[in-house]
Amino acid sequence: MKNLNNKGFTLVEIMIVVVIIGLLAAMAIPAFQKVRSNSQDKAVTNNLRQLSSAADQYYLETGNTTVNSSDLVGTNTTQYVKVVQTVANETYTAVLTQGNALTASGVSRQRTITYSN
Repeated sequence: MKNLNNKGFTLVEIMIVVVIIGLLAAMAIPAFQKVRSNSQDKAVTNNLRQLSSAADQYYLETGNTTVNSSDLVGTNTTQYVKVVQTVANETYTAVLTQGNALTASGVSRQRTITYSN
């Protein structure tokens, strides 16, 4: 009598495991991308809110109705926001005008976000 050792996995079992892992990945990747997009949008909106608040403070202190965003951002004592971190390669409005909404365009190279207070 011959003693057979059947301790390994068959090819069919391994293929089933690979298919299951592929299905799980196919469901998880779109959900991850949606969460990532929402997170980027919230970070960009927060940056716009900070710029808007800084611009409002500038308008109150100087009496002007327009300001360059470069005058608001920096480490100088006359600037209101130390740094605006880009999170998705977005660009912000260069000139802010009192009463107008602020926009960030090119968020992940595809979206535009507008903030108005």
